[in-house]
Amino acid sequence: MKVKKLVFYGLMFLPLISAFIALQFLPEQIPAHYGLNNQVTRWGSKYEALIVPIVTAVLGYFFLGIEKLAAKHEENGKNNENVCIVAGIVTLIIFNAMTGYALYGSFNKIENLSSNKFDVNQLLFGILGIAMIIIGNLMPKLRMNAVTGLKTKWSMKNETTWKKSQRFGGISYIIGGVVIVVICFFVQGIYCFLSTLGVVVILLVIDIFYTYKIAQIC
Repeated sequence: MKVKKLVFYGLMFLPLISAFIALQFLPEQIPAHYGLNNQVTRWGSKYEALIVPIVTAVLGYFFLGIEKLAAKHEENGKNNENVCIVAGIVTLIIFNAMTGYALYGSFNKIENLSSNKFDVNQLLFGILGIAMIIIGNLMPKLRMNAVTGLKTKWSMKNETTWKKSQRFGGISYIIGGVVIVVICFFVQGIYCFLSTLGVVVILLVIDIFYTYKIAQIC
């Protein structure tokens, strides 16, 4: 757990440190927003490069708070705490990738993302897919709590419905993660985003429906 916490804190503050260093070399005006056609729609001050790193740090504190709340619901062991930390790590990895990509675009003043050999959607959602696979493997270990996991009023009916829901949710996360990773290999741009969103929505509907049905049986 200590190693995971060190990795967590490193990922939490690395974007902020990198952005402060990068400010010394960035041009005064950088691409601040891109439209759906991947063209720059607004230029902004180089200090806007700090926005995502600051959000990353805040997000890290949010996950630490969730971790403490989840741990209170587990008398023995640290499964809930471990799952929250791992979920936080994979989320922070995504934001670290966003920071790196943004700084790269700012240094090179890229006006059209389509001209870049790295597609940001494929990068970010590919990481999301891998994260879902990792979290899916951990979900069955979660103890009943009110802050994390496949949590509905039906899954929290009793211990049996909780365990069955987390096991089913874990499998669906793994399958969904694999599908998303495959999508990211073949689909780019806005279509990658829409395809990933579609997979996530379908999984959400299936998982919630499963908790409803299992609560009627158990």
